[in-house]
Formats: sequence, C-alpha cells, structure tokens
Amino acid sequence: MLAHAGIFLLDAVIGFFSVALLLRFFMQAFRASFANQIGTFVVQLTNWLVKPLRRFLPGLYGLDLASLLPAYLLQLLLLLAVFSLRPGTGELPLESLLGLLFWQAALAVLRLGIYILIGALIVQAVLSWINPYSPLGQPVAQLTRPFLDPIQRLVPPVGGIDLSPLIAILLAQVVLMFVR
Repeated sequence: MLAHAGIFLLDAVIGFFSVALLLRFFMQAFRASFANQIGTFVVQLTNWLVKPLRRFLPGLYGLDLASLLPAYLLQLLLLLAVFSLRPGTGELPLESLLGLLFWQAALAVLRLGIYILIGALIVQAVLSWINPYSPLGQPVAQLTRPFLDPIQRLVPPVGGIDLSPLIAILLAQVVLMFVR
C-alpha cells in the first residue's frame, strides 16, 4: 500500500515536470511565443534542468533536445520504479527488460505529447467561444495551428463554426489507440 502511494506521488511529480518539458519543446518547435504567462511559467520551471543540458546537448534540426531528453528520462525513471514493484519482472532477461523499458518510455512521451495537443485543442475551442482575445489564446493557437491548418483547408467552416478542432481531437484519439 505504501509502495502504491509512493508510485502515485512519483507519477504525479514526474508527469508534471514531463508535461512542462514537453510544452517547452513544443513551444520552441512550433515557434510559439514565450512572452506570456504559459511561456514564462514553463521557462522558469524548467530552466534549472534545460540550461545546463544545452551546454553539451545541441539541438537537432531546430528541435530542442535539451527539453525532450529529460522528459524521456523522467518517463524511463517512472517505468523503472513501476517495473521494480511488479512481481515476475526478475524472470525476464536484462536485455529484454531494458529494451522494453526504453520503448515504453518513448511511447509514454508520445502519449503525453498527444494529451498536450488534445488539451491545447480543447482550450483553444473553449477560448474561441468565451474570450478569443484572452492572453492564453495566442500561445495556444500557435501550438495548435500546425495541426489545424491542413484540416481547415480540407473541411471549411459549417454555418460559421470551425469543426477542425473536433476533427483534430478525433484524429489524436485514433493515434492514441495505436500508441497504447
């Protein structure tokens, strides 16, 4: 029981920092502005980890690996903790176990990225109805624009209502089915 509570707390903390690191990665990859509340929060929360890593871990094709690698390693650490508590994991060969953990950590990072996208799409849809000029509207729109633009070219607004966020959420859900 105590181990489960510890795993729950570890999952919450690691999940929080992983989301922050992935948000930083996505904001840089999609050229979203950091001059807002979300950007400032993400930068201040992750600078202690990302800045030292940038000294020896350069970017790759404009992607910030110093933000992506810690998110991956945090997911790997969480999986190691969970697998260490499972009965029967000692029966697997070490190479198989490590390969499985490395692959599962990559899938966990991908799932988190998809959940971030779905959350951003929902926030953008709600803000477009309630307050499209909210300070959060611009960074959320910058995060979702690469996904919504192709859909908007294929599916025009129906009765003045943009269905592209709904379609993007459905497509993200389909991708999540294959990632699990």
